Amino acid sequence: MASFSYRLLFLLLAVASSATAFQLGDGGGRKVGGRTEVPHVESNKEVQDLGLFCVEEYNQHLHGGGEVLTFLRVLAAERQVVSGIKYYLKIAARDGRERSFDAVVVVKPWLKSRSLLSFAPSAHR
Repeated sequence: MASFSYRLLFLLLAVASSATAFQLGDGGGRKVGGRTEVPHVESNKEVQDLGLFCVEEYNQHLHGGGEVLTFLRVLAAERQVVSGIKYYLKIAARDGRERSFDAVVVVKPWLKSRSLLSFAPSAHR
């Protein structure tokens, strides 16, 4: 009987927390599909790996038309749930001097795929 009570309590808490996470309209909660900041970016291995992936993809598509970049770190990241997870990254990289770049990458974990959508120098650091 106690096991049933704990399960019921857990279920009620799960429903209550998911309902508040997806409030719409009045600005009181997150909007479905909205961007959220990724916390602790510098220590987040997944985000840092995505930054490295973006720089490697950029370098692979240079075809001799520019200087190869060296990945340094992801400075900031936001994520958005779409048909997968879209990451908006600010990446520090070096091409003789340290510069920052904005990248957008989509991850579809169930397909084990990552696609770089855009990669360009940041307008501001």
